[in-house]
Amino acid sequence: MDPRAANPPTDYAARVAAIHRELGIPQNYAARRQLRLQPEAAQLADLGADIFGRPQQMAAHAVEHWQAMRTQAQQDDIVLLVVSAFRGLDYQRDLIARKLAAGQKLEDILKVNAAPGYSEHHTGCALDLTTAGYTPLETGFDTTEAFAWLTQHANRFGFRLSYPRGNPHGIAYEPWHWACLTDS
Repeated sequence: MDPRAANPPTDYAARVAAIHRELGIPQNYAARRQLRLQPEAAQLADLGADIFGRPQQMAAHAVEHWQAMRTQAQQDDIVLLVVSAFRGLDYQRDLIARKLAAGQKLEDILKVNAAPGYSEHHTGCALDLTTAGYTPLETGFDTTEAFAWLTQHANRFGFRLSYPRGNPHGIAYEPWHWACLTDS
Protein backbone atom coordinates (compact mmCIF):
# COMPACT_ATOMS: atom_id res chain seq x y z
CA MET A 1 0.00 0.00 0.00
CA ASP A 2 1.25 3.50 -0.80
CA PRO A 3 2.05 4.98 2.65
CA ARG A 4 0.83 8.36 1.40
CA ALA A 5 -2.65 6.96 0.83
CA ALA A 6 -3.13 6.25 4.52
CA ASN A 7 -5.14 8.79 6.49
CA PRO A 8 -2.88 10.43 9.04
CA PRO A 9 -4.25 10.43 12.59
CA THR A 10 -6.43 13.39 13.56
CA ASP A 11 -3.87 14.52 16.17
CA TYR A 12 -1.26 14.68 13.41
CA ALA A 13 -3.56 16.86 11.29
CA ALA A 14 -4.17 19.10 14.31
CA ARG A 15 -0.41 19.35 14.92
CA VAL A 16 0.14 20.29 11.27
CA ALA A 17 -2.59 22.96 11.51
CA ALA A 18 -0.95 24.40 14.64
CA ILE A 19 2.44 24.56 12.90
CA HIS A 20 0.83 26.26 9.90
CA ARG A 21 -0.71 28.89 12.20
CA GLU A 22 2.69 29.39 13.86
CA LEU A 23 4.41 29.92 10.50
CA GLY A 24 1.58 31.96 8.93
CA ILE A 25 0.75 29.36 6.28
CA PRO A 26 -2.79 29.99 4.94
CA GLN A 27 -5.53 27.53 5.93
CA ASN A 28 -6.32 26.88 2.27
CA TYR A 29 -2.70 25.94 1.44
CA ALA A 30 -3.39 22.24 0.73
CA ALA A 31 -6.51 22.84 -1.36
CA ARG A 32 -4.90 25.64 -3.35
CA ARG A 33 -1.73 23.61 -3.98
CA GLN A 34 -3.57 20.32 -4.61
CA LEU A 35 -1.47 18.56 -1.98
CA ARG A 36 -2.45 15.77 0.39
CA LEU A 37 -1.39 15.51 4.00
CA GLN A 38 1.66 13.22 4.07
CA PRO A 39 1.99 10.90 7.08
CA GLU A 40 5.31 10.61 8.85
CA ALA A 41 6.97 7.24 8.44
CA ALA A 42 6.59 5.19 11.59
CA GLN A 43 9.55 2.91 10.93
CA LEU A 44 12.73 3.93 9.22
CA ALA A 45 15.80 2.05 8.04
CA ASP A 46 19.33 3.38 7.73
CA LEU A 47 20.24 4.53 4.25
CA GLY A 48 23.84 5.52 4.92
CA ALA A 49 25.39 8.97 4.80
CA ASP A 50 24.42 11.72 2.41
CA ILE A 51 26.94 13.85 0.48
CA PHE A 52 27.49 15.93 3.63
CA GLY A 53 28.25 12.90 5.81
CA ARG A 54 24.92 13.13 7.67
CA PRO A 55 23.17 9.82 8.40
CA GLN A 56 19.99 9.41 6.36
CA GLN A 57 16.97 7.16 6.72
CA MET A 58 14.06 6.00 4.60
CA ALA A 59 11.17 3.60 4.91
CA ALA A 60 12.65 0.07 4.70
CA HIS A 61 10.92 -0.81 1.41
CA ALA A 62 12.14 2.47 -0.14
CA VAL A 63 15.72 1.69 0.93
CA GLU A 64 15.49 -1.64 -0.92
CA HIS A 65 14.22 0.07 -4.08
CA TRP A 66 16.86 2.80 -3.80
CA GLN A 67 19.66 0.27 -3.38
CA ALA A 68 18.49 -1.69 -6.43
CA MET A 69 18.22 1.49 -8.48
CA ARG A 70 21.63 2.79 -7.38
CA THR A 71 23.23 -0.60 -8.12
CA GLN A 72 21.79 -0.65 -11.64
CA ALA A 73 22.89 2.94 -12.20
CA GLN A 74 26.44 2.03 -11.10
CA GLN A 75 26.44 -0.89 -13.53
CA ASP A 76 25.47 1.63 -16.22
CA ASP A 77 28.36 3.93 -15.13
CA ILE A 78 25.99 6.44 -13.52
CA VAL A 79 26.70 7.85 -10.06
CA LEU A 80 23.65 8.72 -7.94
CA LEU A 81 24.29 10.43 -4.61
CA VAL A 82 21.86 11.22 -1.79
CA VAL A 83 21.47 14.85 -0.73
CA SER A 84 18.62 14.18 1.70
CA ALA A 85 15.96 11.61 2.48
CA PHE A 86 13.53 11.44 5.44
CA ARG A 87 12.64 14.78 6.97
CA GLY A 88 10.13 14.79 9.79
CA LEU A 89 7.45 17.35 10.48
CA ASP A 90 9.58 19.23 13.01
CA TYR A 91 12.57 19.36 10.67
CA GLN A 92 10.37 20.84 7.92
CA ARG A 93 8.93 23.39 10.37
CA ASP A 94 12.42 24.40 11.51
CA LEU A 95 13.64 24.65 7.91
CA ILE A 96 10.87 27.09 7.02
CA ALA A 97 11.23 29.00 10.30
CA ARG A 98 14.96 29.52 9.63
CA LYS A 99 14.21 30.87 6.17
CA LEU A 100 11.56 33.22 7.56
CA ALA A 101 13.98 34.41 10.26
CA ALA A 102 16.53 35.11 7.51
CA GLY A 103 14.02 37.46 5.88
CA GLN A 104 12.68 35.27 3.09
CA LYS A 105 9.03 35.73 2.15
CA LEU A 106 6.72 32.82 2.97
CA GLU A 107 5.32 32.74 -0.58
CA ASP A 108 8.86 32.33 -1.95
CA ILE A 109 9.75 29.62 0.57
CA LEU A 110 6.63 27.62 -0.31
CA LYS A 111 7.71 27.57 -3.95
CA VAL A 112 10.77 25.51 -3.01
CA ASN A 113 9.67 23.73 0.18
CA ALA A 114 6.37 21.99 0.80
CA ALA A 115 4.70 23.15 3.99
CA PRO A 116 5.12 20.94 7.07
CA GLY A 117 2.76 18.00 6.78
CA TYR A 118 2.78 18.08 2.98
CA SER A 119 6.37 17.09 2.18
CA GLU A 120 6.94 13.70 0.57
CA HIS A 121 10.09 13.53 2.68
CA HIS A 122 7.83 12.91 5.72
CA THR A 123 6.80 9.54 4.29
CA GLY A 124 10.36 8.20 4.22
CA CYS A 125 9.89 7.52 0.52
CA ALA A 126 11.49 10.60 -1.07
CA LEU A 127 15.08 11.33 -2.02
CA ASP A 128 16.88 14.41 -3.19
CA LEU A 129 19.66 13.25 -5.50
CA THR A 130 22.74 14.62 -7.21
CA THR A 131 25.71 13.20 -9.07
CA ALA A 132 29.48 13.42 -8.69
CA GLY A 133 30.97 16.80 -9.51
CA TYR A 134 27.65 18.60 -9.56
CA THR A 135 26.23 21.21 -7.17
CA PRO A 136 23.21 19.70 -5.39
CA LEU A 137 19.68 21.09 -5.59
CA GLU A 138 20.23 23.02 -8.80
CA THR A 139 17.84 22.77 -11.75
CA GLY A 140 20.80 22.22 -14.06
CA PHE A 141 20.87 18.68 -12.64
CA ASP A 142 18.51 17.94 -15.53
CA THR A 143 21.44 18.33 -17.95
CA THR A 144 23.38 15.48 -16.35
CA GLU A 145 23.68 11.88 -17.47
CA ALA A 146 22.35 10.92 -14.03
CA PHE A 147 19.08 12.78 -14.66
CA ALA A 148 18.75 11.29 -18.14
CA TRP A 149 19.29 7.84 -16.63
CA LEU A 150 16.70 8.49 -13.89
CA THR A 151 14.18 9.74 -16.43
CA GLN A 152 14.59 6.55 -18.43
CA HIS A 153 14.94 3.97 -15.63
CA ALA A 154 13.66 5.22 -12.22
CA ASN A 155 10.11 4.04 -12.85
CA ARG A 156 11.34 0.43 -13.11
CA PHE A 157 12.44 0.77 -9.47
CA GLY A 158 9.23 2.43 -8.29
CA PHE A 159 10.53 6.02 -8.34
CA ARG A 160 9.06 9.04 -10.10
CA LEU A 161 9.95 12.70 -10.47
CA SER A 162 7.61 14.51 -8.07
CA TYR A 163 7.85 18.11 -9.22
CA PRO A 164 8.26 18.38 -13.00
CA ARG A 165 8.03 21.73 -14.76
CA GLY A 166 4.54 23.18 -14.55
CA ASN A 167 3.38 20.84 -11.77
CA PRO A 168 -0.03 21.72 -10.27
CA HIS A 169 1.38 22.16 -6.75
CA GLY A 170 3.07 25.52 -7.26
CA ILE A 171 6.39 23.97 -6.28
CA ALA A 172 9.38 24.93 -8.37
CA TYR A 173 10.78 22.39 -10.82
CA GLU A 174 12.95 19.96 -8.82
CA PRO A 175 14.74 17.52 -11.12
CA TRP A 176 16.57 16.13 -8.06
CA HIS A 177 13.45 15.11 -6.05
CA TRP A 178 12.34 11.49 -6.62
CA ALA A 179 9.75 9.54 -4.64
CA CYS A 180 9.29 5.79 -4.31
CA LEU A 181 5.64 4.96 -4.86
CA THR A 182 5.67 1.27 -4.10
CA ASP A 183 5.62 -0.48 -0.75
CA SER A 184 6.88 -3.88 -1.85
